[in-house]
Amino acid sequence: MTNGVPETRWRTRGGPAVAHTASGPSWRCDACGRDWPCPALRAIPTDAARRATLIPEFSRITRRAIRDLRGRPGGPDPVAIVRRFLWFLPLTDEEARAVALRLR
Repeated sequence: MTNGVPETRWRTRGGPAVAHTASGPSWRCDACGRDWPCPALRAIPTDAARRATLIPEFSRITRRAIRDLRGRPGGPDPVAIVRRFLWFLPLTDEEARAVALRLR
């Protein structure tokens, strides 16, 4: 499964275009190898219209990420996962905790 933002493509040095996508269980960027959503994807401006399109897809992805990442040795807790995958929403810790409980 891709990240739901297929129009976001970047070029690697001298190579073909590579999408900054990821899937579980590791949730590492296919293009740059960083924790996904990677800095390149997060750097894309997210106005209100884009947030509205991202919320449904990233909610599904966040649910999968919680299942894949929680409980791994050294892995993030569900609140950190929600904040990581829903970076474009200004969530407090309490709100992120509520979202994590709902998505489990």
